[in-house]
Amino acid sequence: MSSDLAPRPSGAAVPAPADGDNRYKAVQAKLGALGRALDDAGLGLEELVRSVRRNAKRAEDAARDVANAELDPKFVELTSNVGVALGGAGVQVKKLHDTAQETADLTYETKRTHSKLYGALDDIRSGRRERTPKPGFFNH
Repeated sequence: MSSDLAPRPSGAAVPAPADGDNRYKAVQAKLGALGRALDDAGLGLEELVRSVRRNAKRAEDAARDVANAELDPKFVELTSNVGVALGGAGVQVKKLHDTAQETADLTYETKRTHSKLYGALDDIRSGRRERTPKPGFFNH
C-alpha cells in the first residue's frame, strides 16, 4: 500500500522558533516561515487524504471479494471494519487539512496586518543613525 509515512529531511528547520526576538523583521520572517510550513503541511495532508481514501476503497473491495469467495464471515467483517476505520480516519485527516489551511490563511493575514501597523515605523527607525527607544518606552 502507498500509505507509508516519509520522514522529513534531517535539515528541516523549525518553522518559527520561540526565541524572544520581537523585532519587526524577525516577526515578519517568523510569520512567513510559519505560513510556508503550514502550506507544506497542507500539501502533505492532501496527499494523505487521497491515500487513506484509496486504501479505504481497497479494503471495501477486499471485503466484498472475501464475501464473494464465501470465506468465514468473521474475515468479511474484519476486512470491512478496516475500510470503515480508514474512512473515519480520512474524515479526520480532511478536518486537519482544513484547519491547517485556515491557520495558514490567518497567518498570512496576521503578517499583512503586522506590516500595515509596524512597517512604516520600522522604516523610520531603521533609517536613523541614532538609536531610538524600544516600543513601549514612553508607556512607563
